[in-house]
Amino acid sequence: MTTVQGWKKSTYSHPNGNCVEVGWLSGGTAVRDTKDRDGGLFVVGRARWADFVASVKNERFEC
Repeated sequence: MTTVQGWKKSTYSHPNGNCVEVGWLSGGTAVRDTKDRDGGLFVVGRARWADFVASVKNERFEC
């Protein structure tokens, strides 16, 4: 079992629960669906998570 610390939900999340939560592991980051907290985790290492966050902040994604 993976122990995740400090689950956080974005301040941009909608009140209806359509969002994800991010939690911290000893070696990386975990992401889960707020509506299905027992449905599984997406886990990524620290370096890849930092790359993803930097890309979002630099608006490298198009909608």
